[in-house]
Amino acid sequence: MAWFAFLASRGLIALSGEDARSFLQGLVSNDVEKVAAGRAIYAALLTPQGKYLHDFFVAEANGRLLIDAETARLADLERRLTLYRLRAKVTIERVEGHVVAALWGENAPRTLTLPSDAGREKPLGRGIAFADPRLPHLGLRAILPQDEAEATLSRLGFTRTEASAYDRHRLAIGVPDGSRDLEVEKSTLLESNFEELHGVDFDKGCYVGQELTARTKYRGLVKKRLFPVTLDGPAPAPGTPVTLDGGDIGDMRSAADGYGLALLRLDCIENALKGDRVLLAGGVRLRPTRPDWMS
Repeated sequence: MAWFAFLASRGLIALSGEDARSFLQGLVSNDVEKVAAGRAIYAALLTPQGKYLHDFFVAEANGRLLIDAETARLADLERRLTLYRLRAKVTIERVEGHVVAALWGENAPRTLTLPSDAGREKPLGRGIAFADPRLPHLGLRAILPQDEAEATLSRLGFTRTEASAYDRHRLAIGVPDGSRDLEVEKSTLLESNFEELHGVDFDKGCYVGQELTARTKYRGLVKKRLFPVTLDGPAPAPGTPVTLDGGDIGDMRSAADGYGLALLRLDCIENALKGDRVLLAGGVRLRPTRPDWMS
């Protein structure tokens, strides 16, 4: 089976011009030089102090770099990119009339004859599709003209479902969803699992916030991590403190249908991962897990 869901929570910005690639390369956490016809990446824009501002996908189509980011925060991302533009020969503009779709299920890659290699991209009608560059289990993403998107995907054999089904899918895998799970100007990439999700490149040159990100990695300074949790009750609200033996050890992030994410202190989590200790959030028991992809 293969499903698709339109993600109204996602919007698009296009960068064009002779400096577009070098401009973005100096700003974001991943290597934009990897973006070419045939590959997409996952990346983040940080504060100069290395704290999270935005995360997004970057793909290439028709000579432009397409940024797939949060709709609700698209104006802020556009504003920040414009502030950095200075004299760079780059045009930054919204992309209207297109939708972002998530595609997943055991047959999804075969349905599009697209290998599940991280970020692998191909044309799809008047748009593009690419394997999610974070983890193969997440499936694929497509950027398509709105007026033909449903017909294109249905014709290929995908079954439409709601965005909430995709939300449950990514929570079951343990993957964060932008500012729902990362705190703007507070979260760091490594506590948010960006290294395992292929969202940071430690071999590229400088970018905004690179110094703190590298120092955090090489000095082993990560004290908390985002962990997937299963819930023995209704989902606690984001920000609800997570307690162990009555003491706070973290807080809840997004959750749905018995799955969630929580930012938890590493020095308190090992016994809870073994099932020996009880974690609570708003009176609901949490069972943290460490997925195979998480180091």
